[in-house]
Amino acid sequence: MRTRSKTTAAWLAFLGGPLGLHRFYLRGFGDLLGWLLPIPTALGLYGIERVQAYGQDDTLSWLLIPLLGFTIAGCALTAIVFALMTPEKWNARYNPGLPADARQGATHWGTIFAIVVSLMVGTGVLMASIAFSFQRYFEYQIEEGRRISQ
Repeated sequence: MRTRSKTTAAWLAFLGGPLGLHRFYLRGFGDLLGWLLPIPTALGLYGIERVQAYGQDDTLSWLLIPLLGFTIAGCALTAIVFALMTPEKWNARYNPGLPADARQGATHWGTIFAIVVSLMVGTGVLMASIAFSFQRYFEYQIEEGRRISQ
């Protein structure tokens, strides 16, 4: 029987979450959401390419870039949720054949470090994505207002 470590799942959610690696680790390659997670990641990366090619005034790029940020932030939140899960709940959900206090669900320093890093990076990426989205939206509204007034 294959066991799943809480710490490994938390790190996979943080580092490889936008590619669905944590979902494949926990649920296998048949997980639909694991296969769908790379789509907003790829769209966000395409938005970054568009900014580099067409400049910051490209409307499609400022719609796509936040997708990457929100996906990264969501995966960081998933890593935090995994890491904070009690060993009993973790083992009941992901290691059903093991005792409730099995070591795969235990919290140790690697798990705590995953929480800290996920919290710092996830918060930073989320705030940057929100700020970028609102800045671009309000700049667009100002430009439209000027165009209408002339």
